[in-house]
Amino acid sequence: MIDMTSDIVRAMIDYFGSDVKRVNHLLKVLAFAKTIAECEGIDRREREILEAAAAVHDIGIKISEEKYGSSSGYYQQKEGPGEARKLLLGISGLDGELIDRVCYLVSRHHKYSDIDGMDCQILIEADFIVNVFEDEISGDTIRDVYKKIFKTDTGRAILKSLYLKEEEE
Repeated sequence: MIDMTSDIVRAMIDYFGSDVKRVNHLLKVLAFAKTIAECEGIDRREREILEAAAAVHDIGIKISEEKYGSSSGYYQQKEGPGEARKLLLGISGLDGELIDRVCYLVSRHHKYSDIDGMDCQILIEADFIVNVFEDEISGDTIRDVYKKIFKTDTGRAILKSLYLKEEEE
């Protein structure tokens, strides 16, 4: 089923249309999530779920901007699961359990407390790694999230290598 990720990415490209920024974001999050999962030895089923979630994690942005004039994480988590479900139901070969878990992860990908499962942990880490660059997040915030939120060895190593090099010296 991991090969279904390409079908999901294609559907997301169609969903976002000419919004290249959103497409590039999902591709970067997907790449980091895949890398972290593989390096951490996550089992195949959990990787399938994670990759699907990484591809659709920000699907709620479009409807949130239309309904609320905002792309805030709160609205993304509120609107995203329904949009994700509609999109995923249109892709053959995805089972209900996978779709349910992906929708759950979409509803929590900006929530840094009560992280439920390694798939959720990795999605949050991958999204944060990308957001640091895209949102120009400060060093103090990066250090705080590194200490309090990041749990995987791979995610911590990537974040440290990219953004906390001065910490080594």
